[in-house]
Amino acid sequence: MNWDDIRVFLAVARAGQILAAAKRLGINHATAARRITSLETALGAQLVVRRTNGCGLTGEGEAFLAHAERIEAEMLSAQANLGRTDSAISGTVRIGAPDGFGVSFLAPRLGALTARHPDLRLQLVPVPRSFSLPQREADIAITVERPAEGRLVARKLVDYSLSLYASRAYLEAHGTPASADDLKAHRLISYVEDLIFSPSLHFTREILRNWTAQFEISSATGQTEAVRSGAGIAVLHDYIAAPDPALVRLLPEHRIERSYFMVYHESARDLARVRTVADFISEIAQAHRAEFSPAAR
Repeated sequence: MNWDDIRVFLAVARAGQILAAAKRLGINHATAARRITSLETALGAQLVVRRTNGCGLTGEGEAFLAHAERIEAEMLSAQANLGRTDSAISGTVRIGAPDGFGVSFLAPRLGALTARHPDLRLQLVPVPRSFSLPQREADIAITVERPAEGRLVARKLVDYSLSLYASRAYLEAHGTPASADDLKAHRLISYVEDLIFSPSLHFTREILRNWTAQFEISSATGQTEAVRSGAGIAVLHDYIAAPDPALVRLLPEHRIERSYFMVYHESARDLARVRTVADFISEIAQAHRAEFSPAAR
């Protein structure tokens, strides 16, 4: 078997498309398809079902995927032990992050890293969901909980706080709540209940047990925009909402604390590009830590 064939197979299995896998690997579609065929020939089994709208794995493909993951991990480990670790700061690093942190904090700052390393290509995926690192949906994931299992490297990134906010226009029209119980008489905004991807995001219950939202948005940045428009009251990230002069922080005694963690697969520990991006994110988060919890100052 050829390692390059296995590498393409892994990319296809994770992307669900030969074209998407080829783009991520920097090769053309025909070469990727040829690599898959070569691997199937070597193994004497069909691994991939090719469809017009993508592709999936056969039973044999699913079985081989576990072996391919182990081969990949061993290859990375061997390179590191032989002193042939990926030392050049080049290639692609995909970062998965919650949309609030990804859009409001990372997006304006990652350009400095690409300017420092012109051969480094960053892919930021700021969406409200969890990412599978073993399946390489991301090389680095920012999470709101420390992972409890898996071959993962995790470190606490920064503590952050959340508070209740409303727009000045909303408060002028509807009045200012003096207690958590007063919130029952106001228009409330929160996450879409069945799309909450982490138990730690159920923070509205810490303020009002029977929080009933008239407007649910499965995005932290979407909630911020809704509050800014005067649509209602929501629990927002302080580092996003506090600097906005259009927003007013309410009931300061109801301050919620959470933490961000940075996670990557242990097989990527010795990849210079991943380590460089991880260190950069850690450095900028620490440099701005006072902004993540401004109410504590």
